Amino acid sequence: MTGGILSHPFALAVLAALSLTGCSQAGSGTSASEPARARRMDLKACRLDGVAAQTLCGTLEVFEDRAAAKGRKLSLRVVVVPALASQPKEDPLFFLAGGPGQAASRTRILPALERIRRQRDIVFVDQRGTGDSHPLDCDALSPSRTSLAERFEDREDADVIPQCRKGWDADERLYTTSIAMDDLDDVRAALGYRQVNLWGISYGTRAALVYMRQHPDRVRTAILDGVAPMGQYLPLYAARDGQRALDLLLDACAKDSVCAKAYPDLRARTEALLAKLEAAPAKVHLAHPRTGVPEDFTLTRRVFLSELFSLLYSPDVASLVPLMLDRATKDDWTSFVALSLGLTDEVARTTSRGMFMAVVCAEDAPFFTEEDAEREAKGTWFGPRMALDVKRACAKWPQANVPKSFREPVKSDIPTLLLSGELDPVTPPPWGEEAKRTLTHSLHVVVPGLGHNTVGADCARSLMAEVLTRGSVEGLKPDCGAGLKRPPFFTSFAGPVP
Repeated sequence: MTGGILSHPFALAVLAALSLTGCSQAGSGTSASEPARARRMDLKACRLDGVAAQTLCGTLEVFEDRAAAKGRKLSLRVVVVPALASQPKEDPLFFLAGGPGQAASRTRILPALERIRRQRDIVFVDQRGTGDSHPLDCDALSPSRTSLAERFEDREDADVIPQCRKGWDADERLYTTSIAMDDLDDVRAALGYRQVNLWGISYGTRAALVYMRQHPDRVRTAILDGVAPMGQYLPLYAARDGQRALDLLLDACAKDSVCAKAYPDLRARTEALLAKLEAAPAKVHLAHPRTGVPEDFTLTRRVFLSELFSLLYSPDVASLVPLMLDRATKDDWTSFVALSLGLTDEVARTTSRGMFMAVVCAEDAPFFTEEDAEREAKGTWFGPRMALDVKRACAKWPQANVPKSFREPVKSDIPTLLLSGELDPVTPPPWGEEAKRTLTHSLHVVVPGLGHNTVGADCARSLMAEVLTRGSVEGLKPDCGAGLKRPPFFTSFAGPVP
């Protein structure tokens, strides 16, 4: 799952070589008129899991405390996938991962970029606190625990975070987006690129916007996929936006003759199931899908809804949700467990939970109240617990110094392509429209039938390649995926998750 932005127990995200020191202040980029500098970072051949393409890896050393320019240093992992052309374009594509907390080098996004890689290098940088860049990992918060009882335990992150922090050699106040984007500019300089193109997904779109604000002369174009503008506080609006996606799914099932016949009165029966779980958690006995060993566990309404939210990110997975809900209303939890576990490994593999906390506790939680959470979740099945849990967990987190101006909309005339999935449960199209208001040279395209990021659509990949070729959004056709629609619903399920 690329670009998830929520903390468990609600959706998860909603995730080697010579070093060089860099220590510029926020917003201190040099002029784009400066000639391109020679590469000052050693890169050596390396291999990424699941990637056949030639890759080069290196590290860049930066101060954890950039303002002080002294003390602990962090080694940032940098991966460059060279362009296929003998004379590639001078401006690469920098990928900014989601989460917050995903490691860029561990995402499996490269196959979608083959068209772009023909002419341009692709660069992945593990943001500080993620992947192999001084990760703030927390095994106690990992969803990939062995037993089903552990996997579906209803627990408060606020109770676990203190023990995680004991294992980190870090000042968690220094892992914010603004600081990380100055790290990124040091990477750009060390690699010898005068300008870059940015592609951010989910939280990565916030990171891209911040980089555009701090280093505007360094950005040739930007692509924001699953737009999280500065006015979106995580996860304040998740209940509302997730309910929208769930309503679209249930309405589509009711209007589909096959789905409606297979799962009659599904909305009403699901509401009855939620009321039942609210009254008393379900006692579940079934064989673990991976080991075959029978296990017992308790499932609360809150955990059930957290997993349901996660299943809405991808329309392909969401096509199984009506079947799962139907069986759950009949006390058959087999498909629910199989679907939930199917999403676990990738999220755990690519996401540092401490970095998630470092970002949201500095940049999101201080900007909304518990009253805001109650208001925004009113009338939803998911309720205010997503936002309230984050507020409570952040109360035990070191308070970073993020100015109120951080949340002001980013104003820019950098050519920017904004992409939104019609069915996205966490960054739906209205957020793309909000960002567009202050991006004067931008185009917002909504792709039908897709969820949380659009790179799966060929038309979206074509638009990305075009904006990079043109260096502009002028002349781009805003229509994308006119023939696309939600995948057909499953009415039978036996075997592994697709």
